[in-house]
Amino acid sequence: MIIARVIGSAVSTAKCERLRARKLLIVQEATARNELVDKAPFVAVDAAGAGEGELVLVSLGSGGRYTELTDQAPVDAAIVGILDSLEIGGANTFEKH
Repeated sequence: MIIARVIGSAVSTAKCERLRARKLLIVQEATARNELVDKAPFVAVDAAGAGEGELVLVSLGSGGRYTELTDQAPVDAAIVGILDSLEIGGANTFEKH
């Protein structure tokens, strides 16, 4: 899994049947301090109810298909959690407001 920030959404009316009624969000990898990493954004299926600006956990590769919403779907990135806080070495590096 990686930490990412939701930076937008994608809408697709024509798509695979297993992706119907699935929210597609644009995410970009982020650090534990909620700073964006200089990598290309990508699309992830939202299995956690995330919203724009939130720091999330993204499961990549075949792990993206192990949620109730993505089972048997052609998914290689799924948002599986929304972060409330992060602590590294005893120091709080992120807190959701």
